[in-house]
Amino acid sequence: MNNVIKAFGETPAVDGLSLAVGPGQIFGLIGPSGCGKTTTIRLLLGILKPDSGTATVMGRQPTHFGTKERERIGYTPQEFVLYPTLTVQENLRFAGSLFGMGWRRRHRRIREVLEFLDLWDARKRMTRDLSGGMKRRLELACALLHEPELLFVDEPTAGLDPVLRVRIWDLLRELRDRNITVFVTTQHIDEIVRCDNVAILDHGRLVGLGTPESLRRSAMGGEMVEVEADHVSKDAVAALRQLPEVKSVRWTNNGALQVVVEDAAAATPTITETLQERGEAVEAVRPVVADFDDVFRRLVGDEAPHNG
Repeated sequence: MNNVIKAFGETPAVDGLSLAVGPGQIFGLIGPSGCGKTTTIRLLLGILKPDSGTATVMGRQPTHFGTKERERIGYTPQEFVLYPTLTVQENLRFAGSLFGMGWRRRHRRIREVLEFLDLWDARKRMTRDLSGGMKRRLELACALLHEPELLFVDEPTAGLDPVLRVRIWDLLRELRDRNITVFVTTQHIDEIVRCDNVAILDHGRLVGLGTPESLRRSAMGGEMVEVEADHVSKDAVAALRQLPEVKSVRWTNNGALQVVVEDAAAATPTITETLQERGEAVEAVRPVVADFDDVFRRLVGDEAPHNG
């Protein structure tokens, strides 16, 4: 995608979006509800046309896809779109017929995808009687039936409990390990860590792009070390700020002293020695990993890094 813009009326849903996704990875498009994730997928599928900018998928503009391109793509929409009055197996037979799959191949693939997604024993159940998690897996089964190379999955864990969310991500990782490129959207910020590469959207704009670890470093300014002590004097804090290894120092909401450095392992001994030389009773100096809720807030500008 190169500087893609898509608006509905006066409201831009996607605002100057540029990104590239290589094969064989889980690429996560992450952000709150209404930030432009579904619109982006629909642009990449050719369901919507950009107002400006260009998008190409597998070398072609999505709005110019032919049968061959569409046979290489699978899509699981956010909304449940299968037939509730058909059985699991009947929904898959119908999905296979849409791709022109012959009886033998369709019969083989139905069993393969249902066994892969732990739905074989439920193959004769009415779709309306399935749980939410089973319905999401059935949608995945329909999207995988024709053996796509590229899979778009829109909000696969929305409304699911934590256990089922983990199960869905395990399945997506297994698909990636089978050389299927997975483009997935989610509003669960903590799911960033489950992706190989991530784009973070806020109001249709790209605010972060890279691996989960590179985004964490970018948002926080480096790696973090937390000092546990009864009290750290202002003079000691000032001394820490003068260290070449230290990028910033701040107090957290729970009263801990957090120090941002380039390399936590290398800086920890120096920080400890500096505090002890000033008579501080240091209980521990240890590396800490920022959670992605904090990373997201910083990237979207709600909490800019500071030296306070």
